[in-house]
Amino acid sequence: MSESLMSQTLYFEAPGLKNTEALLKHAHNRAMELGLKKVVIASYAGRTMEEALKIFDPQELTLIAVTLAHGFAKPNESRFSEEMGKSLRERGVQVLTTTHAFSGVARGLATKHGGTYAGEIMADTLRMFGQGMKVAVEVALMAADAGLVRSDEDVVSIAGTAGGADTALVVQPANTNRCLELKVREVIAKPRQP
Repeated sequence: MSESLMSQTLYFEAPGLKNTEALLKHAHNRAMELGLKKVVIASYAGRTMEEALKIFDPQELTLIAVTLAHGFAKPNESRFSEEMGKSLRERGVQVLTTTHAFSGVARGLATKHGGTYAGEIMADTLRMFGQGMKVAVEVALMAADAGLVRSDEDVVSIAGTAGGADTALVVQPANTNRCLELKVREVIAKPRQP
């Protein structure tokens, strides 16, 4: 007979910023219950990580902020300021700025030449569960590629829909070249409306 782990998934009526505080508290509690050591958080301008630092202690858990690549919205610009990155690093947060795992070069080619690519199909499939689900999986892949999380250790991955946080997962990360080896172990929280 196998051992059971009791967990309660938190469901929000709708996605969005208003769920951030409750999501972060619930995710923190689950990380502590499971004895996890790392938390990956999508934070494109730094506000979600600022909120996370009110709940998560970088002395007890490794916090990793995953930001958008430079040039995502406009060439040579970033929504994540150098000042924000410096402030977070000084408080013990690891900051990763990198290309989206589900886009990058393939999106550039599809934009110019048309067509669909595998990363876009994966992203759209995950969006059936909500935008936060797609981003939570994606930032776990990105953190694994940067060597900030291991593929043999579960982590909490947190993301949201149009700002803030509304989705949290326990995942076993994988590198993007082995993306189908990523395992979603638990859904800690998500919106009912994707």
